[in-house]
Amino acid sequence: MNGRVTQAEVAKRANVHVTTVSLALRNHASIPPSTRTRIQALAEKMGYRPDPALRALMAYRSRLRQPLNATTLAYVNNWPSQWGWKESPAHFAFFAGASAKAAQLGYQLEPFWLGEAGLSHRRMSDILVARGIAGLVIASHTWQSAEKLQFEWSRFSAVKIDFIPHDPPLHNVTNDQRSIIQMAMRRVQAAGYRRIGLVMPGWWDYIVDLAWSAGFLAEQQSIPPAQRIPILYYAEQTLRRPSAEDPAEALVPKAKFETWLQRYRPQVLISYRPFVQARLVELGLRVPDDIAFVDVFRLDDDHATAGVRQNCRRVGEVAIETLASQLAQNNYGIPVFQTTTLVEGTWFDGASLPPADQLTRQRRRARADHPA
Repeated sequence: MNGRVTQAEVAKRANVHVTTVSLALRNHASIPPSTRTRIQALAEKMGYRPDPALRALMAYRSRLRQPLNATTLAYVNNWPSQWGWKESPAHFAFFAGASAKAAQLGYQLEPFWLGEAGLSHRRMSDILVARGIAGLVIASHTWQSAEKLQFEWSRFSAVKIDFIPHDPPLHNVTNDQRSIIQMAMRRVQAAGYRRIGLVMPGWWDYIVDLAWSAGFLAEQQSIPPAQRIPILYYAEQTLRRPSAEDPAEALVPKAKFETWLQRYRPQVLISYRPFVQARLVELGLRVPDDIAFVDVFRLDDDHATAGVRQNCRRVGEVAIETLASQLAQNNYGIPVFQTTTLVEGTWFDGASLPPADQLTRQRRRARADHPA
């Protein structure tokens, strides 16, 4: 057969209407599974391939059409309180990015809370079906709500933000914590530091499948063994994590922190500011005069601190792009092969991480000026 095989030619060979072929190739639920399988196999055998130019044109026309009523997508969360996730900078940004991207693509994103008293997974699934909602973003779940989601998955196309819950295995979009801390380590070493310490609660590493420690330990291999500092873990590597209402639980214990500092004498700390800031003040340590600091969750308004901004808003946008693609292809149910999309962070310089040689000269001058 010469030239590009068309859907009309596939329809003629299959003895069906061309519309049936179009729907079957898009896995549309209106076509019986046996018919879909037969037509897809025939199209593959005939060498049919979609026309990318035509697909782009259809997508362009679709964007031009403004629906009278935007299709609703569900943002399914399970936080201890209905709106508690908004207190987390990361989860607030996830939703903001997802909501904006949904509106751009002609959808409306609506939050649904699984923590409602007496609301089972099955009941939530029924509510979503009754509302005609087929696209789900599973996001803002805590470890306390890590149990398997019992939805009627054949009725939904879904994508998950972050790691929780693990079951069922859905397409996933999250921050790339491993590359974020590797970026931080490389910047710190480029600034001339070698004795680099990482401080974090155990659960913070556990909830990202040990991505923080994996990146840190990988980059630590380029440092002479005598200068490698073990990670300061505190709290438990368990499913429990502090609540947003009590951030003090995340603060590193003073005695443990002080002992670790005295034993290993790090030149620079890599951490998240709420984990260590109050303790540094208590111990009389100034940043960067006494110890340099890098924040792996740097906020945009913190211009003085060197570190990495986690692009959480982009995570939300990518989740909606992924979900919209799944819906366009009529891909419902739990995917046979789960995919994970990782969003990298962005580095920002800051006064908390001056070049190591500059800091050394400053300390020498300070000692000369105040020998006592």
